[in-house]
Amino acid sequence: MPSPPGEILILATRGFHLTLTKLKTGCYHRDMMGAESRSMTHDPQTPAKVVSTWSGQAREDAVQRMFTSIAGAYDLNNTLLSFGLHYYWKKITASFITPVGRGTALDVGAGTADLALLIEPRMGPKGRVIASDLNHAMLAEGLKKIENKGLSDKITCLQASAEHLGFGDNTFDAVTTGFCMRNVGDLPQAVREIRRVMKPGGRFVCLEFSRPIFGWLRTLYDWYSFKLLPFIGTIVARDRTGVYEYLPASIRTFPDQERLCQILRDAGFRQVSYKNLSGGIVAIHIATK
Repeated sequence: MPSPPGEILILATRGFHLTLTKLKTGCYHRDMMGAESRSMTHDPQTPAKVVSTWSGQAREDAVQRMFTSIAGAYDLNNTLLSFGLHYYWKKITASFITPVGRGTALDVGAGTADLALLIEPRMGPKGRVIASDLNHAMLAEGLKKIENKGLSDKITCLQASAEHLGFGDNTFDAVTTGFCMRNVGDLPQAVREIRRVMKPGGRFVCLEFSRPIFGWLRTLYDWYSFKLLPFIGTIVARDRTGVYEYLPASIRTFPDQERLCQILRDAGFRQVSYKNLSGGIVAIHIATK
């Protein structure tokens, strides 16, 4: 079901039944159960980096507040802070999706839709891509790109939680995620949910920050992440939520390459492997249902 121009679909889950509610891009929002939007539980006085140690709804609410504040500057900051490498990382990630004649793919935590746009050609001329994210403001930025490329009939923007996607079992040929999994409230549950909605034999490809494999690179990367990145990111985004302090802290607390492999295996995935990029600063994990 394509997104009507200027609209994002909101997913309300009751059990595993899918309800889609059309909202104009500027509207925000009903929560995942269809009730009125709840206020964020993150106390602005709480240091943002502490949020990286939280789990569950408290983490999700705090992360949503932070990403809403930087959505408009997110792409610019990504380019500046990664020295443009994030485009390369995402292209490599998309290359692990096997092209099909008519496929359906889901990009979880799609944000501003870069990865969804790269996956779309690999689904074939009659294929479909769902770009899902819990954050409405980020999806609104992604929707602008999709419309500018004339792909509203191929890519649907859907506001949904990674832990409760709401689709039926065995729905998607492929699922991707880029720089999302660090931010979910319950990582094992999100991984199980992703596997559930995949077709047997389908491929899951996860791009995420990880642990540099060289000691000198870890030292340099930590200095950059905890000292320079928050300074530059905060100035460019004019952010007061502390998101650029949260981001490096969330990388530090996220499972490293081998631990993430084990989480994927525990969820029932097979043929689990990973590929380090940029010395392990990021890693792409590949798994089959």
